[in-house]
Amino acid sequence: MEEPGGTHKPIINDQIQVLLEALPYIKKFYNKTVVIKYGGSAMTEEGLKKSFARDVVLMKYVGINPVIVHGGGPQIGSLLTKLGKESKFVKGIRVTDAETMEVVEMVLGGKINKEIVGLINLFGGKAIGLSGKDGGLIKAKKLKGKDDMGLVGEVEVINPHIIETLEKSNYIPVIAPIGTDDAAGTYNINADYVAGKVATALKAEKLILLTDVPGVLDKNGQLISSLNLSETRSLMMKKVATGGMVPKLKCCMETVASGVSAAHIIDGRVAHAVLLEVFTDTGIGTVIHIRK
Repeated sequence: MEEPGGTHKPIINDQIQVLLEALPYIKKFYNKTVVIKYGGSAMTEEGLKKSFARDVVLMKYVGINPVIVHGGGPQIGSLLTKLGKESKFVKGIRVTDAETMEVVEMVLGGKINKEIVGLINLFGGKAIGLSGKDGGLIKAKKLKGKDDMGLVGEVEVINPHIIETLEKSNYIPVIAPIGTDDAAGTYNINADYVAGKVATALKAEKLILLTDVPGVLDKNGQLISSLNLSETRSLMMKKVATGGMVPKLKCCMETVASGVSAAHIIDGRVAHAVLLEVFTDTGIGTVIHIRK
């Protein structure tokens, strides 16, 4: 006669193993801040959106403080097209005139931000949406360069007080990457760099960038699981890392050099990607840190 519950033993053992593997990471990151840049397919596919929201809620309930910074380029482009306005890019950056800035603020600070907040709240979290205008969170200035990008900005100062206040009250901040200057001018800022600056200002344990690629790949197309700063520079100098990966790597390097323990580039197309990276021995993407 089969022992009661015998048919479930392999499943139970697997579940226990998952919990045991996660335990040291839960202990290590307890009461630490993890800044997550949320973008790519994870923001557009319904199943992945729910997966991400659940990940964030679970992190909060086990004692980690997630802070979300989100993008929204495709959604901005879609609305501009509906309005009959052409999107213009220079070196991958959206040229942002005053009319485009109104759409950017509407999409990022309104639609997307509140959708993320709503999903996190739906799955049992307590999220609050912010833009860089709230509480003087992101002081910005016009991005300098050979080309006039309009109202594209760069971060001058992050004021972490409002985020720290929310964390202490067990809220999950969700930040739209919009900044303002001393004259109340509004700027559209790259979400990766906002996330990096926020991580630095909060003295976060980790920065995680969600992308639509597996991570950093070597010259043979194989995933590189770990890089130090000199190895990361070498990949860029040798043109192994190119295109959109370069600014992400520069962001990660700057963030790690500023004191954040590690920066991760992971595949947001994988369900529960954040949990797999933070709570398992192998992870799923590339981690950049000072040394191996």
